Formats: sequence, structure tokens, C-alpha cells
Amino acid sequence: MPPRYEPILRVDHGAGRTTATRIRTRTVAGNRTPLRLAVAQPPCVPRDVAANARAHAAAVRAAGARVVVFPELSLTGYELEAPVVAEDDPRLAPLVEACAETGTLALAGAPVRGDHIGVLAVDAGAVVVAYRKMWLGGAESSRFVPGDRPAVLTVDGWRLGLAVCKDTGVPEHADRTAALGMDAYLAGVVEAARDTAVPEQRARRVTAAHGVWVAVASFAGATGGGYAETAGRSAIWTPDGVLADRAGTEAGGIARAVLRPGT
Repeated sequence: MPPRYEPILRVDHGAGRTTATRIRTRTVAGNRTPLRLAVAQPPCVPRDVAANARAHAAAVRAAGARVVVFPELSLTGYELEAPVVAEDDPRLAPLVEACAETGTLALAGAPVRGDHIGVLAVDAGAVVVAYRKMWLGGAESSRFVPGDRPAVLTVDGWRLGLAVCKDTGVPEHADRTAALGMDAYLAGVVEAARDTAVPEQRARRVTAAHGVWVAVASFAGATGGGYAETAGRSAIWTPDGVLADRAGTEAGGIARAVLRPGT
């Protein structure tokens, strides 16, 4: 049976700004409970938000986690000209329903209003833009605008910093996110198969610098935008840099870990 929730999830941003969004999160009563975290790499149909939302929903059900992280632009594929996905887009309904059934918060990637590469926080009660990618890579700047501040979600008492792909390669991003207070650094990325080692190198740098959990959801299989083959190998690392779990290179893989107080 899914846990009970209270209807506030806090999104803290840099530059001294704090906002509250109407997403449901478990009542913690001042103490953190173990947090089941997963990173997923579902199959992707370029530009087909409806098909990808169904694949995300299947991953949420399979993950058995409180929070599931998905790759960069996971709802559209790495298609830089794909239209913005609005928070009230009816095609997201299967994902919202899966989150309602399982008590999961899903962090999915999509182009969002303002022409940003965004992270959508999805659960039973709402879909909101939780973060906008700050450091753009390659041709992204021809379409997208960089976000201007980091973001940390509070879920069940855990402070979850958000990142997208190139953000993880810029130490300043992790530094600024950590300055808000974070227990884990969660990233959605897309990497070519030849760059399979890059996410781990960056993750270990973050664990060494900040002593936090790091979770990276990486595309597997084809994803559009010239990526006929991507790296996969989504993974989670402990605060001391030990690999907790890793998916394979095939689409559909999931890696999982349980974050416990004191670790």
C-alpha cells in the first residue's frame, strides 16, 4: 500500500530564493526515513511523448522506489527541436497514474517553458518544473536558454540536488547545489557509447568533494538527435564513492539503492 503523504514538496533555489510546489511528499516528523532511489533508462521513441510516458510509467512500476530519476530529455529523446512539454500535457497521464499507484516521485527530462532543458517532477498530485539545466552543451544553445540557479528538492527529509548532463562536468554546479544543503546529487544525462566512463568520473569527483550520494540516469539504446547508440550504465554511488548498483547497456535497465540516515 502506498504511504500517506502531505501535499508539499519544497524546491529550494539559489540566490536566496525558495519556492513551494504542490507535489505530495511523505510526512517525516523531523526524522529522515530510508529512501529508495532508482535510476532508469527506458526505451525512447524520438519526439513521441505519449509512448515515452508509457515507458516511464512501466519503469516506475518496475523500480519499486520512492524516487526514480530518468535521463536528460527522456520524454522526447535528445531532439533539440522537440516542442515544449507543458506540465498539464495530457500525454503525461500514464506517468502520473503510475506515480499515484506506487507512491513514487519521478524526475523526467523534457523541453520546458521558457525554452529550457528541464526536469519535471511528477507524482500523483502534480507535474512541476523542478529544475532548468544551467550549463548547455554542444548545439543546445541554438535552441535553449540556460537556467540561472541550482535547485534542491526535499523528499522525506532528504535533500536532493538536481543536475542535467553537462552540469555534472562543471564543479561550480555541484558546489552551488551543495551550498543549498544536499544529501544526494541526482542527474539525467545522455552520453555516446564511446563516452561510457564520463558519468562515473564525474560522479566520483562529486562524492569526493561533497560526501553525498550520486545517482546518474543515462540513456541506453537510440534516443534521436544523432545518438544511434548511447552509453546506458545508469548507476548510483555511495557518499564514499563506492558503486552501489549499475544497470547494463540495454534499454530498460534500472539501478537501485536505499539511502539510509547516517550514510
